[in-house]
Amino acid sequence: MSGKQRIDAEPAYVLHLHPYSETSLVVDVFSRCHGRVPLLARGARRPRSAMRGTLMAFQPLELGWFGSGEVKTLAKAEWMGGVPLLTGRCLLLGYYLNELLMKMLPREDAHPALYDAYGEALMALAQGSADAPELRRFEKTLLKELGYGLTLDVDADSGAPIATEAQYCYLVERGPVAKVDAGDTPMLSGKTLLDMAADDYTDPRTRQQSKQLMRQLIAHHMGGKPLHSRRVFVELQEL
Repeated sequence: MSGKQRIDAEPAYVLHLHPYSETSLVVDVFSRCHGRVPLLARGARRPRSAMRGTLMAFQPLELGWFGSGEVKTLAKAEWMGGVPLLTGRCLLLGYYLNELLMKMLPREDAHPALYDAYGEALMALAQGSADAPELRRFEKTLLKELGYGLTLDVDADSGAPIATEAQYCYLVERGPVAKVDAGDTPMLSGKTLLDMAADDYTDPRTRQQSKQLMRQLIAHHMGGKPLHSRRVFVELQEL
């Protein structure tokens, strides 16, 4: 976005809030048509601010903003409703999705398909759906939108279709390769790869192996940046 512009009635979600001065907030939002945008919410920390109770994470909002600098000024925020509040495990998973967007998505880079996938994942989590399918679908869409789409149906070496009963290792920059000894690279069954291609996570082994694969791929593309939400989740499970 270049030059001074005014944006109105833009669908968005709050990803992160942090204080700015004694009365204001800087709000990182993920919007459908403008991507991830930092906005200054002037006076939002004041007790009587109309925005104070509106700028909630995981809730669909309609925002308006203006400005030409790196941080735009938030002019309007309206709650659109329709999504139950996340609680418990699903709340932590929601923070995981937000952290992925904050750390992997460039600013002001629009991804409508990713925006829709994020909204679908939040709705499914809020309704108590099994988290594995929702997280894997979102992670796949995120990597695809960033230019790192997964190859799941053909052997990257031979070009042959993935065989259900065969074993593969997934090379980050290439895709699945049939190997007997993959060293430290996790092995995946052909069925897991084909299940992921079909977004079918009913098989417990598919759920486990797909989780390991996506963790490996995301860690690689994040360049070693730690995920704090994952660490918190592990620590709570240990307690």
